[in-house]
Amino acid sequence: MVSVTFRFYEELNDFLSSERRRQTFAYDCARAATVKHMIEALGVPHTEVELVLLNGESVDFSRPLHDGDRVAVYPRFEALDIGLLLKVRDHPLRELRFIADAHLGGLANLLRMCGFDTLYDNHYEDRQIAAIAAEQRRIVLSRDRELLKRRIVTHGCYLHALKPALQLHELFERLDLAGSARPFSRCLHCNLPLHEVAVEQARPRLPPRIAALYSRFFGCDACQRLYWEGSHWRSMRALLAPLLDDHPTDRGST
Repeated sequence: MVSVTFRFYEELNDFLSSERRRQTFAYDCARAATVKHMIEALGVPHTEVELVLLNGESVDFSRPLHDGDRVAVYPRFEALDIGLLLKVRDHPLRELRFIADAHLGGLANLLRMCGFDTLYDNHYEDRQIAAIAAEQRRIVLSRDRELLKRRIVTHGCYLHALKPALQLHELFERLDLAGSARPFSRCLHCNLPLHEVAVEQARPRLPPRIAALYSRFFGCDACQRLYWEGSHWRSMRALLAPLLDDHPTDRGST
């Protein structure tokens, strides 16, 4: 066994046992244990970690630990650009795409409403979610720490909030999503981009009252649903307003 000193910062402390939070502590590790192995043994999913300093040097998850090592573990930095220091992941994501586990259907629906490509199926098993995330380079959203600890999951977010609206707010803050959101541009059911539908094509498919009241429609090629700026759209827009600040909403909804 080797003795290693750890210190976790900010919200990573939420994953630790109470006696280890917000302080430096020593922990006995197996010889040749890696940074990733020990971080997760202490309860922190590797997907929540943005930066690891080993004796003051930025290292990746595969670095083995030795007796007397000092490890500092940091979450995502909100206001500081540390790009040159990052070594824990080989390939940063260039596009924000998500896959939500079976318990986050409400959040998945809200993310689609914001225009984010979000896969969700309540029949997905954890192994399927991990495989899809790895193959399609998606961020896994979950409240299951064991799912986020899977080796092939490189990017993920543990949601602390329980209600979908609060989860959405949490995700917007953590990943700074406001500038990337394109509200009402994606089908809530199929997750595919919407396109504008000519009034003449839309009206025969709508109740007469709706066809008479509205003149702008958007459609999904997969499920053939139509969307318009009705009362549901206004309710959704009010929900998103605090998150989007001055970013415009530019698509209709049923």
